[in-house]
Amino acid sequence: MIQRIQTVFLFLVAVAMVLVMMFPIWHQVNPGQTQMMTLDAWSLVTKDVASGEVIESDNKMIIGILAIVAAILALVSIFQYKNRSKQMLINMINSLVMVINVGMIVWMSHSANEVFNPAVNGAFVLGFWAIFAGMVCNLLANRFIRRDEMLVRSVDRIR
Repeated sequence: MIQRIQTVFLFLVAVAMVLVMMFPIWHQVNPGQTQMMTLDAWSLVTKDVASGEVIESDNKMIIGILAIVAAILALVSIFQYKNRSKQMLINMINSLVMVINVGMIVWMSHSANEVFNPAVNGAFVLGFWAIFAGMVCNLLANRFIRRDEMLVRSVDRIR
C-alpha cells in the first residue's frame, strides 16, 4: 500500500530535510553593512560583504546530521506500511528529531546574534522554514496512518 497519501507526505518530509541541508538557515548583517554572518546546516560563516572573503567559519554539523537523520527516518517510515503502529512510532521519533533540530538552530542563531550584532535580530530564511513544512507533512502523514489503522480495526470488528 505504498501508494497511500501518507507516502506523499513522508516523501515531502524527506524533501524538506534536503532543503534544510542545501539552503541557508539564518543570516545577519552588521550595522555598517560590512560583514555578514550566515548559518547553514554545516557551518556558521562570517564574510566580508565587499570582498566576499571568509573572515571566520565555525563547524555546526549537528544541524546537517539531524536533518539527514530526519530524512532517513521519513524514508524508512515509507516502507513500514505493513506495520502501521511501527510507522507511527518512527514518525513520532522523526518529529522529536525535527523539534531538536529547530531548538539547536534557534540556540545557535541566538548565540551568534549576541556576539555579532545584539541590537538587531537576524533573519530566518528558507532552510529554517523548510523544517516547519516537514513537521506539518509529518503530522499529516501520522493523521492519515492513524485513519487507516482505525479503518482496518473497524472492518475487523464487522467480521
